[in-house]
Amino acid sequence: MTTQTILIVEDEEKLAAVVSDYLRRAGFTPHWLADGAAVSDWVRCHRPVLILLDLMLPGRDGMEICKEIRTFSSVPIIMLTAKVEEIDRLLGFEFGADDYICKPFSPREVVARIKAVLRRAGSAQSKTPAGVSLDEDRYLATVGGQALDLTAVEFRLLQILVGSPGRIFGRQHLMDRIYQDQRIVSDRTIDSHIKKLRKKIAAVITGQEIIHSVYGVGYKYEPEDS
Repeated sequence: MTTQTILIVEDEEKLAAVVSDYLRRAGFTPHWLADGAAVSDWVRCHRPVLILLDLMLPGRDGMEICKEIRTFSSVPIIMLTAKVEEIDRLLGFEFGADDYICKPFSPREVVARIKAVLRRAGSAQSKTPAGVSLDEDRYLATVGGQALDLTAVEFRLLQILVGSPGRIFGRQHLMDRIYQDQRIVSDRTIDSHIKKLRKKIAAVITGQEIIHSVYGVGYKYEPEDS
C-alpha cells in the first residue's frame, strides 16, 4: 500500500496533534512542521500528497508559502485560517490553494475535505485531455490533430491549464508560473494571452470551449465532454 503523507503546517502544537491523530486513523501518514521557513525544502524532498497550511504563521505568511510552492509543485493545498472574510478566501485561491477551512473546525471535517480534494486531484490526473497533445521539446501543441501556431507564452499557459483539468488558476498564479523572472506585468496580460489562445483553439475546433473563465477568480481547462 502506498503511503499517503499529509504535511501539516501549523504553529499550534495541540491542534496539529489532534489533526494528526485523526489523519492516522483515516490511514494517512501525517508530518508536522511549525516553521514556515522549512516548508518548501521539505515539500521538494518528500513530495506529500496534500498540504494543510495555516495562514497565520510566525515568521512567514501562509499565502507567501503557498505562492512559492506553486512555482514548483501542483500538490493540493488546503488553507487553515481564522480569517473568514471573502477577500481572504479569494486571495487563497488566487495564490493556488485548492480549498479553505476556517477555524474553529472539526477534525472529522478536515479529514473529509482532504479526501474530497484528493478525489478531485486523482480524477483530474486520470483524465486524458480530450484532443490536446503537447510536445514540450518543440513547443508544439495540437488540438483535434491540428497544430496550433502558439507563442512560447501561449504554449506554457496551455500546458499549465491542461496539466490540471478542472482546477481553477488565478491570474497571479499563472503570471508567477509563466514569468518566473519576476518581471512586472499587468494581471490583464493573462487575459490577453487567454483571449488569443482561445481564438487559435476555436479556429481548429468549432463549437467547443475548453478554456473557461471563472468570474473573479481566474481560468480553468475543462473539455465540454468531461
